[in-house]
Amino acid sequence: MIRTMNTAASTLGQIQLQLDTISNNIANSNTQGYKAKQATFQELLYQQHNNDKLDKTLRQSPVGIRQGVGAHISQIQSNEAQGSIQLTGRNLDFAMTAENQYFNVVMQDGSTGFTRQGNFYMSPQQDGTNLLVTGDGYPVLSANGNTISFPQGATEFTMAEAGTLNVAYEDGQVIQFDLAVSQITKPQVMEQLNGGTYLSLPSNLAELGYAEGDVLTQLQGQTRNEVSMQIGALEMSNVDLSKEMTNLIAAQRSYQYNSRAITIADQMLGLINGIR
Repeated sequence: MIRTMNTAASTLGQIQLQLDTISNNIANSNTQGYKAKQATFQELLYQQHNNDKLDKTLRQSPVGIRQGVGAHISQIQSNEAQGSIQLTGRNLDFAMTAENQYFNVVMQDGSTGFTRQGNFYMSPQQDGTNLLVTGDGYPVLSANGNTISFPQGATEFTMAEAGTLNVAYEDGQVIQFDLAVSQITKPQVMEQLNGGTYLSLPSNLAELGYAEGDVLTQLQGQTRNEVSMQIGALEMSNVDLSKEMTNLIAAQRSYQYNSRAITIADQMLGLINGIR
């Protein structure tokens, strides 16, 4: 009975993590650029008891009894499918229209982050320039790896092909910046920040057996024409609320089943202790 309780308890912790993943998806159903996450379970080690070798009945299942120790989440995978495009008409809103392409930004610790949230803003600086930042205040990077800053007083923003931002002024001056865009080929390797709206390279990338070039590619040079984005629009979350609610009900039923297993095991232990 103790083993039954331990098995159910270990599984309950993993189901709780699945519930947290589902609730995070539901909470970000209206977050621009958010990608839905899905938890995948895998069976833990089990013990095989070959105690019925004399039974010659043909069965679909293996002979004997398998006693497991529960299940655990093997991977939390992100769904990289394209989200719907919402037109905003705002000149500093950019929507990625190709899968696995991300803007490059500078995170708070100085490292490079990757996001599909394209709602950018101008942040006035003391030197009379504007710094292009995300809605969370992180500076946006250009293709040469520098932050994007330009003199104040800009009157219009347009986007040329291959992600070139044109900043126009009243005197006719136009300043161009190529927004840094990365093609992430292995998004499951990336670490998730800010609830999943930002990604970063893991610090132990080499220990995982990957080099940076195996995980992402900077779209520069000849690959620059692969950049696909739309100005005056934002990519919405690709969370399917009906699917998430179905997964939530299934996870709650699994949680209830394992909780019931602990209760029944406790009752059986009580009966055993009550035997005289």
